[in-house]
Amino acid sequence: MLPNSPFASDDSLYMRLRASCADEWHAYTDHPFVRQLGAGTLPEASFRHYLAQDYLFLIHFARAYALAIYKSDSLADMRAAAATVTGLLDVEMKLHVDYCAGWGLSEADMEALPEASATMAYTRYVLERGMAGDILDLQVALAPCVIGYGEIGHALANAPDTRRDGNPYANWIDMYAGEEYVDVARGAVNQLDVLAAQRLTDARFDALAVTFRQATRLEAAFWDMGLNLEA
Repeated sequence: MLPNSPFASDDSLYMRLRASCADEWHAYTDHPFVRQLGAGTLPEASFRHYLAQDYLFLIHFARAYALAIYKSDSLADMRAAAATVTGLLDVEMKLHVDYCAGWGLSEADMEALPEASATMAYTRYVLERGMAGDILDLQVALAPCVIGYGEIGHALANAPDTRRDGNPYANWIDMYAGEEYVDVARGAVNQLDVLAAQRLTDARFDALAVTFRQATRLEAAFWDMGLNLEA
């Protein structure tokens, strides 16, 4: 059984989706990459490879939220998506670049890298679901990343076997366990429920669960990519 979420009530759409793919969710959030982050044993080459691909991932993530502006029906939803785009481009990208510099990765070097297959697979899947479907389809495809990272950070920060002293990945854990990111995760949970109140039917849930499951599998594959230095 999956643990309770620190961000969502059991009757939220997010929790229903998470419960629909418990095995895939566990494989993603308890992946060897994640466990090695907590233990501080992840090879540095694997972490640098992940960081560089995550930079490319964030570029497409911003594109996905730009698509959310177009797919929105209300000004409130448009403004929420636009604020996320601004945050990604003007804040998150800079923070990521600054963090990566501490690992010997320059922005120019990362921008020049080819995308790994796992990076292309998930980012293009999210964009495809957004193009083919509506704003709810798009947000469901984004949810395993946005909310999942918050759950992973929270779990690592509170796990008794997480190494704190001398763990080179402690700052990464603290970033995704911190209140600022907790607010992001909770906001994503709430946005799903707002959209569900407008658009979700019993008949539609199964299709959304397929999207959520596939996105979760692609997130686990992103960890595989980093751990195994896959191109």
